[in-house]
Amino acid sequence: MIDFFTHSFNTLSHGLLGYAVPFLFVLTIVVFFHELGHFLVARWAGVRVLTFSLGFGPELVGFNDRHGTRWKISAIPLGGYVKFFGDESEASTPSAQTLAAMSAEERAGSFHHKKVAPRAAIVAAGPIANFILGALIFAGMALYYGKPSTIARVDGVVADGAAAAAGFKVGDVVVQIDGKPIESFADMQRIVAMNAGSALAFQVKRDGTIVSLTATPALLERKDPFGNSHRLGVLGVEHKAQAGEASTAPVGIGEALKIGVEQVWFIITSTFKFLGSLFVGNGNPNEVSGVLGIAKMSGQAASAGFQFVINLCAVLSVSIGLLNLFPIPLLDGGHLMFYAAEVIRGRPLSERTQEMGFRIGLGLVLMLMVFATYNDILRMAAS
Repeated sequence: MIDFFTHSFNTLSHGLLGYAVPFLFVLTIVVFFHELGHFLVARWAGVRVLTFSLGFGPELVGFNDRHGTRWKISAIPLGGYVKFFGDESEASTPSAQTLAAMSAEERAGSFHHKKVAPRAAIVAAGPIANFILGALIFAGMALYYGKPSTIARVDGVVADGAAAAAGFKVGDVVVQIDGKPIESFADMQRIVAMNAGSALAFQVKRDGTIVSLTATPALLERKDPFGNSHRLGVLGVEHKAQAGEASTAPVGIGEALKIGVEQVWFIITSTFKFLGSLFVGNGNPNEVSGVLGIAKMSGQAASAGFQFVINLCAVLSVSIGLLNLFPIPLLDGGHLMFYAAEVIRGRPLSERTQEMGFRIGLGLVLMLMVFATYNDILRMAAS
């Protein structure tokens, strides 16, 4: 037992030192754009912004802008916040007593005295900024590197695999999956990987004619080049790129933006599919990662090259934006849920109800963090 914990501690210590810098680089970019979304829309709506902080806890360095906002970097670099005039805490919780005592001039710049629509816009702007950042990064990578294209041809069919059962044959070229055009073998792999256990409708070109096939990818655990295990959908086909077949086509700005938006949408839909698989009992909850897991991925991406770090930044930005929209009090989605209740009731929820909601939300977030960190430690200790 002592040897196990010693090995775990040494593994974590060595890993964290190598992962800290790329992790903080990625997280800082994602958090900055999230909070910038809140900040810009708040300024547009006439709300006074008291603080823009990267990190929590004691201030390390900062300055005041001409509008009176304190921009600062704080000691605990695991997030950030924007504090508005009228907020009692970083979670944007109000105090009814403080709000009631404000003058007319103060109310004009108070977040909580704004109507529901501008408040909802300010809250939603953070996750939306994350989606925009992800789309722009993916678009920028498409502009710089071009669009890879490798024909989605079947060069081999694994016996007893999903493809064999569906009737795939050597020479088939996949042109559509569930109505979505397939432009490369990588496109097909990506869709299949995220749909283990789900029937997919394939359109394949065979001897000049279109044939419809239905296949259900099998679930298989595989390791990536860094040794991380992943449970993915596998069709059971082989592809052997022939000389001169692989190509990278340059794309224009419009096409690049389209690719960026499609990538963001793919991450969102894949996340919901994963959550749905957890709900029905088909998913693996051990795949949920926390801060340590993200730090490890950041370090691995940094060792592979800057391109992989930027790609991880885009994926993480979209994931954090989506997570913040979940209807959990304390998150942006929880605030939006309260505003929806306010619209329905014609008045805000009571201060006590909101306080209880934030406490429940804090408990849920903490439980998720503990569970995810536990998974991270087990994975890192076993590696």
